[in-house]
Amino acid sequence: MAAADILKSKIRSIPDFPKKGIIFRDITTLIHDREGLRLVVDELVKRYSPMEIDIVAGLEARGFIIGGALAYALGKGFVPLRKAGKLPYKTEQYEYQLEYGTDRVEIHVDAVREGERVLLVDDLLATGGTSIAGARLIEKLGGRVVEIAFIVDLPDVGGRKALREAGYPMFALCEFEGD
Repeated sequence: MAAADILKSKIRSIPDFPKKGIIFRDITTLIHDREGLRLVVDELVKRYSPMEIDIVAGLEARGFIIGGALAYALGKGFVPLRKAGKLPYKTEQYEYQLEYGTDRVEIHVDAVREGERVLLVDDLLATGGTSIAGARLIEKLGGRVVEIAFIVDLPDVGGRKALREAGYPMFALCEFEGD
């Protein structure tokens, strides 16, 4: 069985969450499974070991889990990108549009140095809004986003297209059709 099929088999699908008509792809069952978590990290290490990456950044909150494990496996440091008001030191922030309003992500002002090559990690790609905000924030500090990595891509939601239009390369270990 291919790695993508194994990963998909370990992800729980929850209908009508957070609202009717949505199928929530819950990776907690995947990362709870020791073989599943190992497969995620091993597959990402295979992809990113040959690339020139200085640091791994992860988007709150599930991006911390995978990004931290990946940073360790690659021998790199890790940078958290958090929702507004969660980081204790001086921050830079980036505000982005949601379906109904706005949100912000923040990063410590000294987390990324000028010219650093950054791998940005999150668990799932839906609309791409948070990922684009995270990438723009890294660039605001002078970093260069090498790629944005996900466990799951939901191609029908449009995030892949949004990332491509924004100029960011992306990679996902598996995808689920539909919302």
